[in-house]
Amino acid sequence: MLVEDVDTATTTEIDSAELAQRVAILKRFKILLTQQRDRFKAYLNLLDKQQNVIESGSAEDLLTYVEIEEKIVADIFSIQKVIDPLEEMYNAVVSGRNFAKMPLKAESASSDEVPGIKASLEKLKSEAVMRSTKNKELLSKRMLELRQEIKTLRNNPYATGGRKPAGYGGPSAPALVDIKG
Repeated sequence: MLVEDVDTATTTEIDSAELAQRVAILKRFKILLTQQRDRFKAYLNLLDKQQNVIESGSAEDLLTYVEIEEKIVADIFSIQKVIDPLEEMYNAVVSGRNFAKMPLKAESASSDEVPGIKASLEKLKSEAVMRSTKNKELLSKRMLELRQEIKTLRNNPYATGGRKPAGYGGPSAPALVDIKG
């Protein structure tokens, strides 16, 4: 009977190595989620600025914002590659926790914050998708306007500097006038 009591006590307690591992996983997961959330906030800020640039029509500024956007999106994907396996480890730790096991206060406080961070991150993700879609639509509209403007300029003989477009031939107007008579 004494052996069974000792055996039961060891299965319900967490050894310090496992507890340290849980806390480390939880802290790292929380840090990565926070970093990802910050990157999405930066991305949303960039999308707002990009929308203004699309509406104003500055091609050079738009190119700059597109390059920055590509870097931020690549950064978001690289962090997500680290978050995914860490989230699996986190879920395994959380689902493996028994009520008989007493977690540290730091672990429970951090684990309480994770769902809130994840929820805000998901909200930011959906907001980013909506704004990105809106910017793509604005950009498509702007590109269509520019194409129409270019087409109009090509068909306007005065926009080509008074020269007739190739293929119109015919005599040209005299350039010199004899005023002596």
